[in-house]
Amino acid sequence: QVQLVESGGGLVQAGGSLRLSCAASGRTIGDYVMGWFRQAPGKEREFVAAISRSGVTIYYADSVKGRFTISRDNAKNTIYLQMNSLKPEDTAHYYCAADYLGVPTQARNERTYDYWGQGTQVTVSS
Repeated sequence: QVQLVESGGGLVQAGGSLRLSCAASGRTIGDYVMGWFRQAPGKEREFVAAISRSGVTIYYADSVKGRFTISRDNAKNTIYLQMNSLKPEDTAHYYCAADYLGVPTQARNERTYDYWGQGTQVTVSS
């Protein structure tokens, strides 16, 4: 079992940047496909980005591609989401998730993930 704690959320103006972190404990994230999801009020939770165990395979939602970057530092047991050119529609609660020995091709599906953090709020003002 792995525990996940997100940080780095906050308020930012449109066009600004934030860097989210997800620190894992209890297990090494090298055993997990890691993903970021978000949920806005009144909306379903949606996929944002995912990264394979090695970091070689990466997926992004079309809505964030070119603006967001997911990365992992297995030595620090942490993954990151660098968010640039933020838009008001990026406002949401952002969750980190872990899929033990996950299959990268299923990384967009929230149902594949075994563990979730509590999330961190990102608010983008216009």
